Amino acid sequence: MKLATLKNATRDGRLVVVSKDLAWCTDATRIAPTLQAALDDWERCEPELRTLSDELHRESIPRERFHEHEAMSPLPRAFQWADGSAYVNHVELVRKARGAELPESFWTDPLMYQGGSDAFLAPRDPIPLGDDAWGLDFEAEVCVITGDAPQGITPEEAKDAIRLIVLVNDVSLRGLIPAELGKGFGFFQSKPPCAFSPVAVTPDELGEAWDGHKVSLPLRSRYNGETFGEPDCEVDMTFDFPQLVAHVAKTRPLTAGTIVGSGTVSNKLDGGPGKPISEGGKGYSCIAEVRMIETIYDGAPRTPFMKPGDTIRIEMKGRDGKSVFGAIEQEVVRYER
Repeated sequence: MKLATLKNATRDGRLVVVSKDLAWCTDATRIAPTLQAALDDWERCEPELRTLSDELHRESIPRERFHEHEAMSPLPRAFQWADGSAYVNHVELVRKARGAELPESFWTDPLMYQGGSDAFLAPRDPIPLGDDAWGLDFEAEVCVITGDAPQGITPEEAKDAIRLIVLVNDVSLRGLIPAELGKGFGFFQSKPPCAFSPVAVTPDELGEAWDGHKVSLPLRSRYNGETFGEPDCEVDMTFDFPQLVAHVAKTRPLTAGTIVGSGTVSNKLDGGPGKPISEGGKGYSCIAEVRMIETIYDGAPRTPFMKPGDTIRIEMKGRDGKSVFGAIEQEVVRYER
C-alpha cells in the first residue's frame, strides 16, 4: 500500500492512497483526514486503507491523477524525527578526514541525533540557502515511520512497530557543524528542514527487497543532472532498522508517527573508501563524503558544496525498474525572508 499527503489549505494536507505505478490516487479522508491521524488509529485505519487501495487498483472507485509536485512530505510535520548513522563507513571517513580515530563503540552503539520535525519541506520544494559559507549538502537516506511502542522494546519487538518506509533528503549545513559539535551539545542550526519522498509505503510493498531489517535496493542520487551515487542500502549497514528503532526507545516510548532515519547510505569498495561510479564504485549519497576522500588522498577537498541553482534528485527504483516512492527533486535557491 502506498500513501501520500496532498497539499490543501491546511498545514497537514489531506491523505490519499496512491496506485502502485504512482499514476493515480484516491481520497482517503473519510478513513483518516491525515497520515498522522491514520497512524494514531492504525489498527482500525490500516485494513480500511488497504481495502481502498485494492479498489483503486480495480478502478472501482473515483480516482484522480497523482502529481508528485502536489505532494507534501507524507508527514508534513512529525512528533519525532531521529536520524541515525547506520553506515559506519560514512562516520569512519568523516573522522579520518580530520585525523581522528574511530572509537570501537561506534561499531556496537549507533550514533543518533534528534532533528527538527516541525516543518518538513515538500519533496519538490526548493531548498533555501541564506549563506554559501554555510556549506549546504544533501544526504540521501532511507527512513521508517513507527507506530506507538513502549520504552525498552527489543529489536525483535521494534520490527513489529515499523508501519511505513520513506526516503529523505536530510539537508545539512556542513559549515556550521564543527562549531556546534565543538560546544558538545549536538546539531541544531546545522540541520535545517529536510524533505521526504512523495509517497510512504508499507513494508510489504517492497516484496523481497524488505526482509524486516533492511531495504535491499540501490538509492539513486542525481546531482545537477548527473548520476552521483547508487549505493546498495543493505550493504555496509552496520545497524538495521529494528536496532535503530530499539535504540530510540531505550529511554522513552515511541509515539505513532516517529520517523527514524538510516543516516547517509554509504558503501565501501574492496575494503576501502567508496569510489565514483565512473571508477567502478557505487558513488556517494552526499557531497561531504566526496570531500572526505579528496582530503584523505589529496590533502584538501576540491568539490564545492551546493549553491543556488544546483539541483538534487533522490529516488529508489524496484527490481522492475519502476519508482517505488516517487522522487525528491529540489533546487537550491537564495533565501529571501
